[in-house]
This record gives sequence, C-alpha cells and structure tokens, in this order.
Amino acid sequence: MPCLLSQRDTQTTEIMDDPRCDRERLYRTYRQFRAVNAALSRVRSVYKRWIRPAMRISERSYSLLDIGFGGGDIARALHRWACADGLRLTITGIDIDARAYGYVQTLAWPEGITFRVADVSEIREKQERYDFVFSNHLVHHLDSAALPAMLASAAALCAREVLFVDVQRGDLAYLGFALLSAIAFRDSYIQHDGLISIKRSYTRRELAAIAPPGWTVERLFPFRLVLRYAAAAQA
Repeated sequence: MPCLLSQRDTQTTEIMDDPRCDRERLYRTYRQFRAVNAALSRVRSVYKRWIRPAMRISERSYSLLDIGFGGGDIARALHRWACADGLRLTITGIDIDARAYGYVQTLAWPEGITFRVADVSEIREKQERYDFVFSNHLVHHLDSAALPAMLASAAALCAREVLFVDVQRGDLAYLGFALLSAIAFRDSYIQHDGLISIKRSYTRRELAAIAPPGWTVERLFPFRLVLRYAAAAQA
C-alpha cells in the first residue's frame, strides 16, 4: 500500500476535462500521448497476452471497441500489431469529448480504424457487438456509480475480452512520473493531469474489492492494472 498516496483522491479534476482549456495545449497533449503510452501503458503486453491469442482464426476479421480513444494512438498501435501478425482487426474508437474527435480528424488513418463521438450507453442501446472492448486510463475517471454501469455496458457489448487498463496508484509511480514528465513533456497537460491520474487511480486491492463478479484484476509490472472480463463465448 502507498504511504504518501494512501487515500485515493476523488475530488481533484484534470485540466483536459475542462471544456475551456487551451485547445493548442490540448492538441499537443494528444500528440504526446503516443510517447507516454508507448513508454508506460503496457498495451503491447495486453495485446500479446489476451487479444492476439483470442484471434485464433486468421481467415476471419475481428472487431475491437476502444472507449475513450483520446489521441487515437493506441487504436493505431493495436491495428498495426494485428496487421504485423497477419490478423484482421477493425477498430472503432468512441469518445464523449468532441475535441478528441476533432483532433483525430486532423490525422490520416489506415482502413479499418474509425472514430465516433458517442457514449458507451448509446452503443449498447444500438445492440452493437465487438469481439474486444478495450480502454486505457478510463477507470480512474469514474465514480462509484459510473464504474458499475460502464462495466455492465462493456460486458454486454463484448464477445471475447473486456480489458480496461489503468495506472496503479503508488508513491513510486507518482514520484517517477513527476521526474520523467518534467524532463520529457513540456508545454502540455501531460505532467499536471498525469499526476492527478495517479492520485485518482486505484490500488490492486481497492479495485478487486469493487470489481463485479466475473471480473478479475491483473497487475502488469511496474505500475499497471488490467480490469478484465472474459466473456463465455469464444467461438
């Protein structure tokens, strides 16, 4: 258990969540997500451990819903890794923030990746279905009422794996990111909001205590948690 961050911060908000924040710095933050996630998110390990093994039939196409796509860099990485493995993975990214959609529209995307402004509840109402439901750095944004609803929607949409990746709250994670971000990520919201994200995130014990039945919490070294739901259908 952390000492300095023994209690989860549920009150402090991130600057990026403020619709009045500076758009130029916001877009710079989206661009820097690529480097941050490549270095720290461990999504490649998530892909290799859970997503790739579930795509057993190379002749068919698989689908993935990316909730809260942000700068779109993780969707691009997942698509690239699947293509390199000779697998077909179509990715739909959704985000409730129209500014994120505006940003990804400024970039070129390969066929097979699309983005929408939508809430997961809308997707569920439309009875859409995906092989995989994925999200990065979403869990710590959700309060005690929103988290169960999000997990229920994700499970209803998923045929194979739900994988919610987030940071694990800890003193070393906080201090290490403070040092790294001060050096590498300037003139954006990366450092400020990243440190708040760590303070708002869960420990493994806390997340396991509130996870619904059927959900497990996996730890990825050094400071990542994966909230996982394996759907029954694996055809």
